[in-house]
This record gives sequence, C-alpha cells and structure tokens, in this order.
Amino acid sequence: MAMNILIVDDDKNFIDTLEDGLKLKNVDAGITVAKSAREALDALAAAVPSLIVLDIQLPDMHGVEFLRVIRESARLKKVPVVFISAKYTEPADRSEAMLAGAGAFFSKPIDIDELWKEIQYLLARAEGNKL
Repeated sequence: MAMNILIVDDDKNFIDTLEDGLKLKNVDAGITVAKSAREALDALAAAVPSLIVLDIQLPDMHGVEFLRVIRESARLKKVPVVFISAKYTEPADRSEAMLAGAGAFFSKPIDIDELWKEIQYLLARAEGNKL
C-alpha cells in the first residue's frame, strides 16, 4: 500500500525540493500540499495521511498549535508528524515541538536522506503500534 504524505508549508521552494527528493529516492507516496493550517485542516477532513511534514511558521497558525489541534482528534492523534523550520531552531523550540507530539524535528535546509530515514522509522513505529 502506498503511503500518503501531507506537506504543510507555505515555502514553494521547499515543497518542490522535498517532492523532487522523494521522487529521486523512488518513494511510492501520494503527496498532498497545504500552504496554511486552514488548507491542512480541509485536507485532513477529507483523508488521514500516513505522515505529516509540518512547518512551524505557517501564515495563519503556529505549527505547534496546529499539532495540538490535530492531536485532539481521535482519527488524527496517531499520525506521525515531522516538524521542519527555518526560523525556530533553538533547543527550546525543538522541545516544545516534541512535547506537543512531534516525532521528529528538522531545521531547514534539510538533508533529504536524513528526513527519509526518519520518515521510514516513524512509519514503521506507527505501523507497529497498530498491531
């Protein structure tokens, strides 16, 4: 079964780079892009993704607050989330993200290989929790 990844970020260059990087790694994944928290909530109402790649600095809501909102949903609370950020890179920012329920945190620019390894780990862990 192919995975579905929701990318929540308003940085078109990052989105294009991530999509291209995953294609080069031959990742069999459907990609949905949301450029705001509102678009992401609409996408999440339609389908539950395998994993969410979430920017902390969204135009309409802080990413950590967005994560807290989706963690309150019974159907979304177990979806793995990888935070990414260019601005919020201090240890306190990472701690806040992890305490809110993120599975991982990467600072931009990211290494696609490292991100992919983390995605694979989080998906395997999530799959193991379903058993």
